Amino acid sequence: MLRVLVVDDHAITRDGLRRILSDYPEALEIGEAANGAQTLAMVRQERWNLVLLDISLPDKSGLDVLKIIKKDQPELAVIVLSMYPMDQYALRVLKAGGAGYLSKETASDQLLQAVQKAVGGGTFITAELAEHMAKELARKSTRPLHEDLSDREFEVLRLIATGKTATEISEHLSLSVKTVSTYRARILQKMGMRHNAELTHYAIVNRLVF
Repeated sequence: MLRVLVVDDHAITRDGLRRILSDYPEALEIGEAANGAQTLAMVRQERWNLVLLDISLPDKSGLDVLKIIKKDQPELAVIVLSMYPMDQYALRVLKAGGAGYLSKETASDQLLQAVQKAVGGGTFITAELAEHMAKELARKSTRPLHEDLSDREFEVLRLIATGKTATEISEHLSLSVKTVSTYRARILQKMGMRHNAELTHYAIVNRLVF
Protein backbone atom coordinates (compact mmCIF):
# COMPACT_ATOMS: atom_id res chain seq x y z
CA MET A 1 0.00 0.00 0.00
CA LEU A 2 1.31 3.44 -0.94
CA ARG A 3 1.52 5.97 1.88
CA VAL A 4 0.91 9.62 0.99
CA LEU A 5 1.39 12.58 3.34
CA VAL A 6 -0.85 15.55 2.49
CA VAL A 7 0.51 18.86 3.79
CA ASP A 8 -1.62 22.01 3.87
CA ASP A 9 -2.60 24.38 6.66
CA HIS A 10 -6.24 24.43 5.51
CA ALA A 11 -8.34 21.43 6.51
CA ILE A 12 -10.75 22.00 3.62
CA THR A 13 -7.88 21.72 1.13
CA ARG A 14 -6.63 18.52 2.74
CA ASP A 15 -10.14 17.09 2.53
CA GLY A 16 -10.34 18.04 -1.14
CA LEU A 17 -7.05 16.33 -1.90
CA ARG A 18 -8.21 13.23 -0.04
CA ARG A 19 -11.31 13.05 -2.24
CA ILE A 20 -9.22 13.31 -5.40
CA LEU A 21 -6.80 10.66 -4.17
CA SER A 22 -9.71 8.30 -3.42
CA ASP A 23 -9.92 7.70 -7.19
CA TYR A 24 -6.31 6.49 -7.41
CA PRO A 25 -6.17 3.01 -8.98
CA GLU A 26 -4.10 1.59 -6.10
CA ALA A 27 -4.85 1.51 -2.39
CA LEU A 28 -3.50 4.56 -0.55
CA GLU A 29 -2.97 5.26 3.12
CA ILE A 30 -3.15 9.01 3.63
CA GLY A 31 -1.68 11.03 6.47
CA GLU A 32 -2.04 14.76 7.11
CA ALA A 33 0.16 17.58 8.37
CA ALA A 34 -0.72 21.26 8.79
CA ASN A 35 2.70 22.93 9.00
CA GLY A 36 6.37 22.48 8.25
CA ALA A 37 7.47 21.26 11.68
CA GLN A 38 4.76 18.61 11.80
CA THR A 39 5.64 17.52 8.26
CA LEU A 40 9.32 17.05 9.02
CA ALA A 41 8.55 15.16 12.23
CA MET A 42 6.19 12.78 10.43
CA VAL A 43 8.63 12.24 7.56
CA ARG A 44 11.40 11.36 10.02
CA GLN A 45 9.25 9.10 12.18
CA GLU A 46 7.33 7.17 9.52
CA ARG A 47 7.83 5.75 6.05
CA TRP A 48 6.10 7.54 3.17
CA ASN A 49 6.09 7.04 -0.59
CA LEU A 50 5.03 10.58 -1.46
CA VAL A 51 4.51 14.00 0.10
CA LEU A 52 2.00 16.45 -1.37
CA LEU A 53 3.38 19.75 -0.09
CA ASP A 54 1.83 23.20 -0.04
CA ILE A 55 4.34 25.95 -0.83
CA SER A 56 2.82 28.33 1.76
CA LEU A 57 2.91 27.05 5.33
CA PRO A 58 2.42 29.08 8.51
CA ASP A 59 5.80 28.28 10.07
CA LYS A 60 8.16 27.50 7.19
CA SER A 61 8.41 28.01 3.46
CA GLY A 62 7.34 24.87 1.62
CA LEU A 63 10.47 25.26 -0.46
CA ASP A 64 12.61 25.03 2.68
CA VAL A 65 10.68 21.96 3.82
CA LEU A 66 11.25 20.37 0.40
CA LYS A 67 15.00 20.96 0.62
CA ILE A 68 15.21 19.45 4.10
CA ILE A 69 13.23 16.39 3.03
CA LYS A 70 15.41 15.83 -0.03
CA LYS A 71 18.57 16.24 2.05
CA ASP A 72 17.40 13.71 4.64
CA GLN A 73 15.57 11.33 2.30
CA PRO A 74 16.53 11.99 -1.33
CA GLU A 75 14.50 9.00 -2.52
CA LEU A 76 11.21 10.36 -1.10
CA ALA A 77 9.06 11.89 -3.87
CA VAL A 78 7.61 15.34 -3.20
CA ILE A 79 5.00 17.09 -5.33
CA VAL A 80 4.48 20.76 -4.55
CA LEU A 81 1.07 22.39 -4.86
CA SER A 82 0.62 26.14 -4.91
CA MET A 83 -1.82 28.93 -5.57
CA TYR A 84 1.03 31.04 -6.97
CA PRO A 85 1.69 31.40 -10.71
CA MET A 86 4.04 28.84 -12.19
CA ASP A 87 6.70 31.39 -13.11
CA GLN A 88 7.33 32.16 -9.44
CA TYR A 89 8.17 28.76 -7.99
CA ALA A 90 8.04 25.90 -10.50
CA LEU A 91 11.67 25.95 -11.61
CA ARG A 92 12.89 26.49 -8.06
CA VAL A 93 10.90 23.45 -6.93
CA LEU A 94 12.35 21.24 -9.68
CA LYS A 95 15.89 22.44 -8.97
CA ALA A 96 15.38 21.57 -5.30
CA GLY A 97 14.45 18.00 -6.22
CA GLY A 98 10.67 18.20 -6.42
CA ALA A 99 8.91 15.51 -8.46
CA GLY A 100 6.33 17.94 -9.80
CA TYR A 101 4.67 21.33 -9.39
CA LEU A 102 0.91 21.74 -9.64
CA SER A 103 -1.38 24.72 -9.39
CA LYS A 104 -4.17 24.16 -6.89
CA GLU A 105 -6.58 25.37 -9.58
CA THR A 106 -5.71 22.44 -11.86
CA ALA A 107 -4.83 19.83 -9.24
CA SER A 108 -8.16 18.05 -9.61
CA ASP A 109 -7.37 17.30 -13.27
CA GLN A 110 -3.70 16.42 -12.98
CA LEU A 111 -3.04 15.15 -9.46
CA LEU A 112 -3.61 11.43 -10.02
CA GLN A 113 -1.38 11.40 -13.07
CA ALA A 114 1.29 13.34 -11.17
CA VAL A 115 1.16 10.92 -8.22
CA GLN A 116 1.52 7.91 -10.51
CA LYS A 117 4.53 9.49 -12.22
CA ALA A 118 6.19 10.53 -8.95
CA VAL A 119 5.81 7.23 -7.08
CA GLY A 120 7.27 5.52 -10.14
CA GLY A 121 10.43 7.56 -9.73
CA GLY A 122 9.72 10.13 -12.44
CA THR A 123 9.07 13.87 -12.57
CA PHE A 124 5.67 15.15 -13.62
CA ILE A 125 5.99 18.03 -16.08
CA THR A 126 2.78 19.65 -17.31
CA ALA A 127 2.56 20.98 -20.84
CA GLU A 128 2.36 24.47 -19.37
CA LEU A 129 5.52 23.96 -17.34
CA ALA A 130 7.38 22.45 -20.31
CA GLU A 131 6.49 25.52 -22.36
CA HIS A 132 7.57 27.80 -19.52
CA MET A 133 10.92 26.00 -19.25
CA ALA A 134 11.49 26.33 -22.98
CA LYS A 135 10.77 30.05 -22.83
CA GLU A 136 13.15 30.44 -19.89
CA LEU A 137 15.97 28.85 -21.86
CA ALA A 138 15.24 31.17 -24.77
CA ARG A 139 15.27 34.36 -22.72
CA LYS A 140 18.03 33.80 -20.16
CA SER A 141 19.67 37.09 -21.06
CA THR A 142 16.48 39.08 -20.47
CA ARG A 143 15.07 37.25 -17.45
CA PRO A 144 13.46 39.26 -14.61
CA LEU A 145 15.69 40.64 -11.89
CA HIS A 146 14.20 38.46 -9.15
CA GLU A 147 15.31 35.26 -10.90
CA ASP A 148 18.92 36.09 -9.98
CA LEU A 149 18.01 35.96 -6.29
CA SER A 150 18.67 32.89 -4.18
CA ASP A 151 15.60 31.05 -2.85
CA ARG A 152 16.00 32.67 0.57
CA GLU A 153 16.47 36.13 -0.93
CA PHE A 154 13.36 35.58 -3.02
CA GLU A 155 11.34 34.70 0.09
CA VAL A 156 12.62 37.79 1.91
CA LEU A 157 11.74 39.96 -1.09
CA ARG A 158 8.16 38.64 -1.11
CA LEU A 159 7.78 39.19 2.62
CA ILE A 160 9.14 42.73 2.41
CA ALA A 161 6.65 43.41 -0.36
CA THR A 162 3.75 42.28 1.84
CA GLY A 163 4.71 44.97 4.36
CA LYS A 164 6.32 42.77 7.00
CA THR A 165 8.99 44.30 9.21
CA ALA A 166 12.45 42.82 9.65
CA THR A 167 11.37 41.43 13.03
CA GLU A 168 8.27 39.79 11.55
CA ILE A 169 10.31 38.31 8.70
CA SER A 170 12.89 36.97 11.14
CA GLU A 171 10.15 35.22 13.13
CA HIS A 172 8.49 33.83 10.01
CA LEU A 173 11.72 32.41 8.59
CA SER A 174 13.38 31.56 11.92
CA LEU A 175 16.30 33.90 11.23
CA SER A 176 17.91 36.66 13.24
CA VAL A 177 16.96 40.26 12.47
CA LYS A 178 20.59 40.89 11.51
CA THR A 179 20.48 38.05 8.97
CA VAL A 180 17.26 39.41 7.49
CA SER A 181 18.89 42.83 7.14
CA THR A 182 21.84 41.20 5.38
CA TYR A 183 19.50 39.48 2.93
CA ARG A 184 17.69 42.76 2.32
CA ALA A 185 20.99 44.51 1.53
CA ARG A 186 21.92 41.76 -0.93
CA ILE A 187 18.53 41.97 -2.62
CA LEU A 188 18.79 45.74 -3.05
CA GLN A 189 22.31 45.37 -4.45
CA LYS A 190 21.45 42.58 -6.89
CA MET A 191 18.34 44.36 -8.15
CA GLY A 192 19.89 47.81 -8.30
CA MET A 193 17.32 49.36 -5.97
CA ARG A 194 17.60 51.67 -2.99
CA HIS A 195 14.72 51.03 -0.58
CA ASN A 196 11.73 48.86 0.27
CA ALA A 197 9.27 50.97 -1.68
CA GLU A 198 11.06 50.11 -4.92
CA LEU A 199 11.13 46.43 -3.99
CA THR A 200 7.42 46.49 -3.19
CA HIS A 201 6.55 48.21 -6.45
CA TYR A 202 8.62 45.68 -8.38
CA ALA A 203 6.98 42.75 -6.60
CA ILE A 204 3.48 44.05 -7.33
CA VAL A 205 4.19 44.79 -11.00
CA ASN A 206 5.70 41.33 -11.45
CA ARG A 207 2.87 39.60 -9.56
CA LEU A 208 5.12 38.21 -6.84
CA VAL A 209 2.53 39.12 -4.19
CA PHE A 210 -1.24 39.31 -4.18
